[in-house]
Amino acid sequence: MKRISPLLLFLLAIIAVRSCGDNYEAVPAVPSPSAPVIVSPTATASSQLSPVATTIPVPTPQATGPIAGVVNNAVQMTQALVERGRAPSTGYSRDQFGSAWKDVDRNGCDTRNDILRRDFATVVIADGTGGCKVIGGSWTDPYSNAAYTFKEQPSGAQIDHVVSLKNAWEMGADMWSSSERVEFANDPLNLLVTISSLNQQKSDSNAASWLPPYKPGRCAFIARQVAVKTKYQLFVTPSEKVAMLKVLTATQCADTTLPK
Repeated sequence: MKRISPLLLFLLAIIAVRSCGDNYEAVPAVPSPSAPVIVSPTATASSQLSPVATTIPVPTPQATGPIAGVVNNAVQMTQALVERGRAPSTGYSRDQFGSAWKDVDRNGCDTRNDILRRDFATVVIADGTGGCKVIGGSWTDPYSNAAYTFKEQPSGAQIDHVVSLKNAWEMGADMWSSSERVEFANDPLNLLVTISSLNQQKSDSNAASWLPPYKPGRCAFIARQVAVKTKYQLFVTPSEKVAMLKVLTATQCADTTLPK
């Protein structure tokens, strides 16, 4: 038998080893388990974002109280009155404004008694008159600030037309219809209870020739005249408007507004 040389055996061994290395089966790698992800129960999508600044508009403070340069309501309305000279009083009489006093609001009482009940602080009513006829009471006179009490028919308390009927006639009412003049003569806006002596003293005067002797009461008195002349579109004389504005622009009249 032919012997194999040692060198040949060595070479055959090397070849066998290489053949085994080329035929091994690949085993897939097993990934290591991922680390658990813990989500906070309060976490939200928005909380994962960078915060964004929100601008909230701040309202501009509004001015309160009197505004410099702005005149009060009564002054504004006085300035708006149309000026004109007096018309002749030809044809004027109290009858042009209807008989005194009528029940224009149809409440069962005439205007005189309506105004007495409105202006008196305490009222005594005659029995059997449906609560209408005032036979006594007490009130503070707006023209003098004096207090009065009547225990009988209050003949000393008279109803003043703040804008007199004659003044109205001369300043535009001469062009009105009869019904318009009756309405004017019985309008509570133009009526105040005053003591008879002051009512007669005032008579048909306008603001340029008569003002209440009680100075603190002049603001309300002129404001009422302005309200009446504004409502009925009556004219004022230039001197009348000057007198009205002089009263209403005084410091004590700064908060005066027109009555309704």
